[in-house]
Amino acid sequence: METNESHDKLAVLIDADNVHSSIIKGLFDEIAKYGIASVKRLYGDWTGPQLSNWKDNLHIYSIQPIQQFSYTAKKNATDSALIIDAMDLLYTRNLDGFCIVSSDSDYTKLCQRIRESGAFVYGFGEKKTPEAFRAACNKFIYVENLRKEEEEETEGKEGKEEKEGSITISTNHTKIPTNELKMDTNLVTLLRSAIEDSADDNGWASLGNVGQNAMNRESDFDSRNYGYKKLSDLIEAIDLFEIEKRGKNSHIHIKDSRSKKK
Repeated sequence: METNESHDKLAVLIDADNVHSSIIKGLFDEIAKYGIASVKRLYGDWTGPQLSNWKDNLHIYSIQPIQQFSYTAKKNATDSALIIDAMDLLYTRNLDGFCIVSSDSDYTKLCQRIRESGAFVYGFGEKKTPEAFRAACNKFIYVENLRKEEEEETEGKEGKEEKEGSITISTNHTKIPTNELKMDTNLVTLLRSAIEDSADDNGWASLGNVGQNAMNRESDFDSRNYGYKKLSDLIEAIDLFEIEKRGKNSHIHIKDSRSKKK
């Protein structure tokens, strides 16, 4: 989904015991779309070998490692340390939002509490992340999408991409075809409702408002979940909506094809 530049100050809190280091570049590239990572902390037990892959990235991304010993075998104490720090930051620092990086449902209540305080919550986790945690965030991003974008960038440098019209297609990035998108009733209903939420008298809504409204309804909505890097590409592929570009900057507006023309 397209986003506007933002200068929001964000706290990035990563559960290293729950997330693999391979997402690191894609993670911070994604966070840069939403604001400035003013606080960057990585939680885990650094006395063992299990976090060795993370260590190489600490200086590159200027991340502060937070030591949390595993006091009991097979019990993760990292979540408690992260939650305590998040609440301290919420009350002592002038932050606009929090990025909670984990697939652990134990952070659900934390996200709810942060949202109640008026700060924005971005969640990052795998597709296996429980629905309760995803719903507690203002926006939830699947880390699998971040890995895909890194793969696309690598393939692009090696000349392994092919182009169809104005859309760049990675050979390993599978797009869900139009016939399947049309049959996805949840997706189609979501987009139609998102258009209706901000449509003018003629049924047209700006692309930015459509994306925001869709995310407000479902925090994990993301065009990349369907294989499309941009929301406009996904809507065009569904082939159930009219698309119109307006003005010198070609701002995109969307209309439900079922709407009566006035």
